[in-house]
Amino acid sequence: MTMGAFLTGCAAPGSYKPELFSASAYEPYTLAAGDRLRVIVFGQDALSNAYAVDGAGRIAMPLIGSVPVQGLTVPDVEREIAARLRNGFVREPRVSVEVEAFRPFFVLGEVTNAGQYPFVEAMTARTAIAIAGGFGPRGYQGAVDLTRVVDGYPVTGRVPLDTAVRPGDTITVRERIF
Repeated sequence: MTMGAFLTGCAAPGSYKPELFSASAYEPYTLAAGDRLRVIVFGQDALSNAYAVDGAGRIAMPLIGSVPVQGLTVPDVEREIAARLRNGFVREPRVSVEVEAFRPFFVLGEVTNAGQYPFVEAMTARTAIAIAGGFGPRGYQGAVDLTRVVDGYPVTGRVPLDTAVRPGDTITVRERIF
């Protein structure tokens, strides 16, 4: 799916297609700033550690230095680290990477406690709002605005409350019209 399809779907009120966000919810998770990774290099305890993805989308490891991980999946990062270690440092590196902590999500607008929250697996917009203390007295409870970075661009659309939330998403609850 191209970025143009996303932007076209979100260009005018009422033209948004919620299936665009539900489709992206099932794509493989890609890393970005704010994620924390657990890297295990079997037989190399000095290299095995937790690494934070910095603002430039990189992790800094001993021996191999800065490794770009922005936009990569966990298996991609495993291959990249193994390839760099194989290049003169470790003969046959076996590398395992897992996401130790996902980047936070954000809730704004008509909720009790707007702010930044730690991501929870299998979360929907409804559970994200519950984590933020629930709807405020003027919060519209029929749908929310969801902003997600897709192909490097932020895309915003109105979605049902049962839409899956991903790390880094921003949920905005609008004020209801009386």
